[in-house]
Amino acid sequence: RPFHVEPTNIVSVNDDMQRVTDEASAMNKRIHYYSRLTSPADRALIAPDHVLPAPDEIYVYSPLGTAFKVDSCTDGYGKNSSLVTIFMIWNTMMGTSILSIPWGIKQAGFTSGIILILLMGILTLYCCYRVVKSRQMIPLTDTSNWEFPDVCKYYFGSFGQWSSLLFSMVSLVGAMVVYWVLMSNFLFNTGKFIYNFVHDINVTDLVPGTNGSNKVICPSAASDHPPQNGTVMFSSGNRTGFELFEEWWDKSKTVPFYLIAVLLPLLNLKSPSFFAKFNVLGTVSVVYLVFLVTVKAAHLGIHLEFNWFTENEFFVPEFRILFPQLTGVLTLAFFIHNCVITLLQNNRNQENNVRDLSIAYFLVGLTYLYVGVIIFASFPSPPLSKECIEQNFLDNFPSDDIMSFVARIFLLFQMMTVYPLLGYLARVQLLRQFFGNAYPSLFHVLILNLAIVGAGVAMARFYPNIGGIIRYSGATCGLAFVFVYPSLIYMISLHRAGQLTWPALIIHIFIVLLGLANLIAQFLL
Repeated sequence: RPFHVEPTNIVSVNDDMQRVTDEASAMNKRIHYYSRLTSPADRALIAPDHVLPAPDEIYVYSPLGTAFKVDSCTDGYGKNSSLVTIFMIWNTMMGTSILSIPWGIKQAGFTSGIILILLMGILTLYCCYRVVKSRQMIPLTDTSNWEFPDVCKYYFGSFGQWSSLLFSMVSLVGAMVVYWVLMSNFLFNTGKFIYNFVHDINVTDLVPGTNGSNKVICPSAASDHPPQNGTVMFSSGNRTGFELFEEWWDKSKTVPFYLIAVLLPLLNLKSPSFFAKFNVLGTVSVVYLVFLVTVKAAHLGIHLEFNWFTENEFFVPEFRILFPQLTGVLTLAFFIHNCVITLLQNNRNQENNVRDLSIAYFLVGLTYLYVGVIIFASFPSPPLSKECIEQNFLDNFPSDDIMSFVARIFLLFQMMTVYPLLGYLARVQLLRQFFGNAYPSLFHVLILNLAIVGAGVAMARFYPNIGGIIRYSGATCGLAFVFVYPSLIYMISLHRAGQLTWPALIIHIFIVLLGLANLIAQFLL
């Protein structure tokens, strides 16, 4: 009997072959997108042949040039499961802003702080959804390797290209400045802990604080005393040597300059791909912070005073006029809009993008809420006031606190590995625009890096307030990428299709005005 092939089998084979072809084409386009971020000679963001996804593994490229390898989480064709996609978005969005959330809640008031975290999460999620849809509204056959700045260039021409570059640089340089301030802080406290431990020196900070094994301090109340290093020695130790150490190990006067010797050479490397291997430290740091917050709250208990009708020094305000300071921090805390298209286009089921993005935002908001509310509620008031909550909540724990010491070590090492990656991205985006090459010469790169490092050192020396830096940079870059561009692009697309309605116009103009008001309020309050 002759061999017979059913037509349905032919269709099935053809479908499978087409599926493989489409997946390979999509992977090549993604690789092509990241290769456009570097010069031809620089392979930091170019995927070599041996990392193409095999049936049992996948490499997911993030905008920082890092590669996440996830085993047994794909369908064999280089696509991610929803679980992996959600984790990627959560991991990318979680950052240094988490350290300032408790301070932001204090500035906004307890109840309004919780409400603002929820509302800003919903608003930024909606704008993020508009970013994802913006590329799909472009009537071109091939936009698969476009990111949001490419969409801005399509709709607004050279203005969109250069303005997106400007605001992208604001977010990158702002993040690098915050990193420098935090690294100076963590290095100072780590060095102080090690010195006191090695020399068997018992000290007590000249700042108000609680007693007991779980001590909490109020550094802001010691502004009339010698800053940071002012201590009184109670037991053994060479006082001359101790005073010399305090003179040369100062949080703002010396330590920020010591970091230059380590980080400036790393910034000048042509390829920072080695540091991408430490990306997992970011996840470990966040998980450990959640653990630290939980343990501290279990020992400290809940301290909230809501007495409306009796005068109380430790009264917790539920609403405060300074609430825009929290919205500025949250704009950066929920910021992922300039790279969300790339993260979602690897999703196996594209129809689940909205669901997965919403779940990721929910988890991010839940993490911020948990850390912020628990730290605020467990802060011991009395005897201290909630006004003592610092812009970096780790500063409310003394340098000799073991759990805080471990957290600072984790964060210091993680930030020292991420900092060169951020500098590399800043170099690629800026120098390629002006010189057509990400590494035109060592002189060009050195001048750029000196300017970035100088900004970080200056801030760590004269304005070491990470909450202020985060809210200013967040409100600035968020104005463009979160509020203005997604809304304008959506309205222009509807107008060209003849589908723009008055409700849609009013709603999105209101979103633009919210972003503008958010930025202006940062400079008024």
